[in-house]
Amino acid sequence: MTPEGLELVWDAQCGIAESCTWDERNRRVLFCDSTGGRILAYGVDDGSKQAWRFPERVGSFGICDSGKLVVALLHRVVLFDPKTEKMSEFTEPVDQPKTSKLNDGKVGPDGCFWVGSMDLDPRRRPICDLFRVTPDGKIEKKAGGYKVSNGLAWSPDGRTMYHSDTQDYWIDAWDFEPSTGHISNRRRFATLSETDGRPDGAQCDVEGNYWSPGAYGGRINCFSPSGELTLTIELPFPTPTMLGFAEDSLYITTLRQHLSEELKQKYPTMGGLFRMKAPAVGAPVARFADV
Repeated sequence: MTPEGLELVWDAQCGIAESCTWDERNRRVLFCDSTGGRILAYGVDDGSKQAWRFPERVGSFGICDSGKLVVALLHRVVLFDPKTEKMSEFTEPVDQPKTSKLNDGKVGPDGCFWVGSMDLDPRRRPICDLFRVTPDGKIEKKAGGYKVSNGLAWSPDGRTMYHSDTQDYWIDAWDFEPSTGHISNRRRFATLSETDGRPDGAQCDVEGNYWSPGAYGGRINCFSPSGELTLTIELPFPTPTMLGFAEDSLYITTLRQHLSEELKQKYPTMGGLFRMKAPAVGAPVARFADV
């Protein structure tokens, strides 16, 4: 399948653009420039653009009930108010090796911020973890043994959590209890090939399908709730990193940092934000229960 109506909406020149999130109340798509330490906002109605800078790399973020953002920096989670542009400390540093950093994160149906880490060492060792950050600022380690934690998403009923390891091409599913954040019954949901691309930042739709960009594979992969690859959308560029459903559109972030100079010249808008007609209706975006 080819992408319908694909267009570049912001040539943001991010090193690694991630965490594409629909902010329905403010009618904007938020995403981060991980290596550049920025969170960016694109107004879907007027094309407006805004960016906020942080003192270090931004791994991911979620939207709070209050309108603030819960933001994963290198080794800690902070709160940020886009209206006042003030950042406040929220958690203690996570217990992680110095070679790791916080990576993909998302607010779950339990109202908590879930975030994993990745190893920055080129060997990509399985030394990283998945954490749950509660509204009172406590950090709970929920699982470990990851190289590059990624792909967090929840089924629309909140009963299944998906999580991937980008380095090893697999996606797992867990049973999830929305009232407590308890996870159990971990099982392998899907295993991808190099042709499929590496599973990166994902989203679920209202039918329970799991949509995952195939980083370096130049495609979007859609899996049924049973783990069957049911649809592939071929993209005209190689490095999609994250998907965000926003009404009748699907937004796609991309990376440029790890591309060769030849590929940067061939795909000069990598690191930008793209939009296409949504092939499905996205599941609602959960908000961090800070109020």
